[in-house]
Amino acid sequence: MSLRRLLLHLMVVLVLTAMVTAGFWQLHRLNERRSQNALVAGRSQLAPVDVDDLLLTGQTFDEARNLEYNTVLAQGFFQAAQEVLIRNRTYQGSPGFWVLTPLRLDSGALVAVNRGWIPFGVGTGDLLVDYAPPTHLVKVTGLLRATVTASGLQQADPSDEVLSEMARPDLARLSHQLDADLLPAYIQMQSQSPPLVGELPIPVPSLELSDGSHLAYAVQWFLFAVVTAVGYGVVLYRLGRPGDPLG
Repeated sequence: MSLRRLLLHLMVVLVLTAMVTAGFWQLHRLNERRSQNALVAGRSQLAPVDVDDLLLTGQTFDEARNLEYNTVLAQGFFQAAQEVLIRNRTYQGSPGFWVLTPLRLDSGALVAVNRGWIPFGVGTGDLLVDYAPPTHLVKVTGLLRATVTASGLQQADPSDEVLSEMARPDLARLSHQLDADLLPAYIQMQSQSPPLVGELPIPVPSLELSDGSHLAYAVQWFLFAVVTAVGYGVVLYRLGRPGDPLG
C-alpha cells in the first residue's frame, strides 16, 4: 500500500470518527435536555411554598441549586435603591436588561427578584421611573433560580465598587453591596400582588421545555457519516481499477 493511500484511509477514518462522535454527543445532549425538562416540569407544577421554607441565609449556593425551579412565594418590600440591571438580555430579539431587585422579607433577609425585562434605552436616566418597583408591601410568586458566575473566558464583574449593572445574576457579587443577608437563590418573578402597574418590566418568559434541535443534528451527523463511508467505498472501487493514480 502506498503512503498516499494510507494517508487517505487515515483521513477518512478520522472524519468518520468525528462525525459519529458528534452524532452521539448530540444524543447525549438530548438525554440531558429531556432529564432537565422533566425536572423543571415536575418542580414547577408543585404547589407554591414560602421562600423561607426552602432557603436559609446559611445555605450554600450549591445547596440552593438543588432547589432550583421550585415555585415559591415571597412577601416583603422592594429595595429600589439596591436594584441592579443585568445587561445583554433579549426579549423577542430586542436588546435590554433584566431588573434584579432585592425584596426585604419579614425576617429582615433579602431575596433577589428578577422582576423582568426592560428595553435597552429605558435602563438609564429619567426613564428609571418607568419600571420602578412599588413601595408598598407586595407578594411575589415565581421560580427559584440559581446564581450564575463567570466561567471559562468570561470576565467577572468588578469586586471593588457599587455596581448599577452586572453581567449576570451573580448573587455572591450582589451580596457585597447589600445591607442585609441575601438568600442563595433568586426568584424569577411570574406574578405579584397587588398586580404590576404599567407595562414594564415584562416578566421573563417561561422556560422552553422542548427537545430543541439535538435529534435533528444527530441524524444529520450520522447521515453525513453514511454518505462519506459509501462515497469513499465508491472511490476505493474506482481507484482499484487499472490505472489507479494512488496505487
